[in-house]
Amino acid sequence: MDTTRIPLYPAVTGAVLLALLSGAPPVLRAQATNDSTLTVKFGGFVDGYYAFDFNRPRALDRAYTTQPARHNEFNINLAYVEAVLSGERVRGRLAVQYGTSVQANYAAEPRVGSYSGGDLARHLQEAVVGVKLLPTLWLDGGIYLSHIGSESWISRDNLTYTRSLIADYSPYYQSGVKLTWQPSSTVTAQLNVVNGWQIISESNEDKAVGARIDWTASPKVTLSAYNLIGSETPDSAARQLRNFQGASVKFVPADRVTLLGTLDFGSQDLGEETGRWYGTSFIARVQATPTVALVGRVEHYDDERQVIIATGTSDPFKATGGSVGIDVAPAPRMLWRTELRALAGRDAIIPGRNALEKSNAFLVSSLALTF
Repeated sequence: MDTTRIPLYPAVTGAVLLALLSGAPPVLRAQATNDSTLTVKFGGFVDGYYAFDFNRPRALDRAYTTQPARHNEFNINLAYVEAVLSGERVRGRLAVQYGTSVQANYAAEPRVGSYSGGDLARHLQEAVVGVKLLPTLWLDGGIYLSHIGSESWISRDNLTYTRSLIADYSPYYQSGVKLTWQPSSTVTAQLNVVNGWQIISESNEDKAVGARIDWTASPKVTLSAYNLIGSETPDSAARQLRNFQGASVKFVPADRVTLLGTLDFGSQDLGEETGRWYGTSFIARVQATPTVALVGRVEHYDDERQVIIATGTSDPFKATGGSVGIDVAPAPRMLWRTELRALAGRDAIIPGRNALEKSNAFLVSSLALTF
């Protein structure tokens, strides 16, 4: 088998890097000096939780999730502090983080050479700077939250406390450069050139390319589409091109009701064959009172060839799940969320107390504060 590799998308990568190296720094220096609108705001977020997994995993680590990651334990899901720079022509954000979700999500961060790996990288939620190239065009670069999906890394910003399988098994973060274009108040488009599929440390000579477009079709409907294409194999192996696509619809039929549907699917070359996977979720949230909301979800994920989700067995990951939850805002900037979630697999792939099980259920309660 020929393992010769030629870096992907050299023209796109070169153009973006040229813009960074030759144009951005002088512009940043000159404009920052004259920009009287520059402001820096500091803030933070703490999300503490307790979760009880009815399968009672012996090692306390919960499988197939980043949040909540531990069983029968009071712990911190996510805590971060941030500094956000805002200006007419420049912007940036630096955020450092800690928590069990961080440990779980960055566990696969590559380590190539002596200066890479997740030991330090996991603590940088974002370290990104941007410059306005045109009135409707920004160039940003660094480590930043992913352009993929309809659910955020930060629990406060999601309709449900726990993440759908499609969110946990697509990138939450990436490292690279992006162009963001907003031709109108209803359309935002983005182009990314990144190291790869949720990595900061590079694992091969290739780069991945991804795009996103969000269209507010009406005050009640927002449509989004996104993708990521690249190779995720090391240079010592033959390139296996991964092609990932996704789309979501957010519908607000009434002031107190929000509906969110998402579909992701992808494929990857596996030598003589192609591995394919897909996942979907549907979430409904009702704001029952000004301080109380009810939320429910149904979801499904199918990865026949274990391209994305390795089960550790010969059985593929095929599972259907659901959750119900209640959110209470007892005070400004505070959110108390409680959720019951269940997952049922086709095969025995979910760790239990003494053996693999076909199903799983757990209860989690979280108290979060934004400051």
